[in-house]
Amino acid sequence: MKTIFKISMAAALLSLSAFSSSGAMADDTQLLGYSKGATVISPKIENGQIDTIGGIIYSQIKGLRHNRALRMTVQIPRDNKLKPAIIYFPGGGFTSADYEKYTEMRMALAKAGFVVAACEYRTVPNKFPALLQDGKAAIRFLREHAKEFGIDPERIGVLGDSAGGYVSQMVGATNGEKKWDAGDYLNQNSDVQAVVSIYGISDLRNIGEGHPENIRKVHDSAAVTEALLVNGPAFRDFAGASVLETPEKALDASPIGHVDGTEPPFLLMHGAEDPLVSPVQSKQMYEALKQKNVDAQYILMRNAKHGDISWYQPNVINAVVDFFKAKLGEPKEGGAKTTVPGGNL
Repeated sequence: MKTIFKISMAAALLSLSAFSSSGAMADDTQLLGYSKGATVISPKIENGQIDTIGGIIYSQIKGLRHNRALRMTVQIPRDNKLKPAIIYFPGGGFTSADYEKYTEMRMALAKAGFVVAACEYRTVPNKFPALLQDGKAAIRFLREHAKEFGIDPERIGVLGDSAGGYVSQMVGATNGEKKWDAGDYLNQNSDVQAVVSIYGISDLRNIGEGHPENIRKVHDSAAVTEALLVNGPAFRDFAGASVLETPEKALDASPIGHVDGTEPPFLLMHGAEDPLVSPVQSKQMYEALKQKNVDAQYILMRNAKHGDISWYQPNVINAVVDFFKAKLGEPKEGGAKTTVPGGNL
């Protein structure tokens, strides 16, 4: 037991030594608050502070009886620099948009100097283009309030996983297509300068491509979520329709249907063992972008599935951070202090 105690004490002292500084005062007993037996340390400043502001309403959707408020949570590095921004769109199979998840990725981006806005968006039974309109509304909102958040409005990227990857791809693929802009701040541009899609959907017509027949048949249904997104649910004299029955509508609602060579840089990532969204989705989008000479990168992860622990590992997160750094650049000196409540306490 004595040996174990000595080892534990040694480890504790070694841990405390990490806080020490060679510049410590010679006579620590003169420090205000000193007490005999106290351990005196000096912090090693390595990390900045991140301010998190939740519940920000970026858009209000008018309804018959009430408006629906769409919200975002914004993480802001506490400094006076002009920062690029990343908007994160969560996955959820087109049925949910829990924007508070993927905290590991969002915090890594914030620590790297990006303002990170995680956004909800409308899901089914709302039909396309509702979620695309929401994505573009979030971009316009950030540009309108860029000074308040310390954002460089010329450097905004989007990131999403699964259905959120679809939204990110769709936003980037429709750069310059003004018909998808609706709502507030229409004086602001909704184009983005970089796109990251993690196991996202590029073509609603073949999400199960290459999967076993029993999985592919699910996507032939009029009740599957991509069919509800494109065609809506069965109602009254409408029996519903699959994406195979409405291929032109499905293509127009797919990122791959809008690739024309004007897209910003793309990073597509997918797991080779994904059982929900076929990796063919990222492969075909990558090839379509390259055919149009778009700056596109594709990372295929062996042994990775859909949303499993593979996507929370440092090499994956670092690949995303490095891509955005390369395409959007670092924070720049000369920005103003953020003016949001509590932004510089």
